[in-house]
Amino acid sequence: MYKLYWDAGSANMAPHAVLEEIGAEHELIHVDTDKGEHRSDAYRKLNPNARVPTLDHDGMIMFEATAICLYLCERHPEARLMPAVASRHRGLFLQWMAFLTNTLQEALMQIHHSNYYAPDKPCQQAVVKHAEGKLDKLWQQLDAALGRDGPYLLGEEFSVADIYLTMLSRWSRKLAKPAVTYANVKRCVELVKARPAYQRMLQAEGIEQP
Repeated sequence: MYKLYWDAGSANMAPHAVLEEIGAEHELIHVDTDKGEHRSDAYRKLNPNARVPTLDHDGMIMFEATAICLYLCERHPEARLMPAVASRHRGLFLQWMAFLTNTLQEALMQIHHSNYYAPDKPCQQAVVKHAEGKLDKLWQQLDAALGRDGPYLLGEEFSVADIYLTMLSRWSRKLAKPAVTYANVKRCVELVKARPAYQRMLQAEGIEQP
C-alpha cells in the first residue's frame, strides 16, 4: 500500500499522476498547507522539510517529488514510465528529469516563493524579476527540444518526465508568459492532460489545468 501526503496543486501532482498511471492501490492523505498542517510536529516527523509530497510505502518514508516518481517507476516497470537502464533514451531521460527539477522548478520556486531566497521585499522583487527572465529562456529551450524531437521529451516515447513537465506547466498558468504560450510545450502538455490517469489526478485533487 502506498500512502501519499498531498495538497492540491502542489509538487505531489506528478507522483499522484504516476500512482494513477501504474494503477497501484494507494491512499491519499490531505495536508492542508493553508492551515499550516505541513508545519505540525506530527508531519515534520515524516518530512522535516515541512513540504508535500511525502510517500509512505509500508512504513518506508520518503520525500522529494522527483525521487518518489523515480521510485514508483522503478517498482512498476510494466507501466513503462521510464526507459530501462540499457535503453538508448536512458541518458536523455535522466538529463530532463534533472533539468526539470533543478533548473525549471527552481526558477518557478523563485517566483512563487521568493521569500525562500531573499529576506526583504526589495530583494524578493529582484529575485522574481530575474527568475522571470530566466524562465522565458528555459521554456524556449524546452520548446526547441520538443519541436525538434517531440512530441514528448523522449521523442515518441511518453515518460514520467512529460508528467513532471505538465505539472510545472500548471504552476506557470498565472504568469505573464505561461508555459502553454510556447507551441511545442503546449502540444506536449495537452497530450499528457488528455491521459485518463492525469485526468483522475486532477479530479481527485479538485483542481483544473488550463
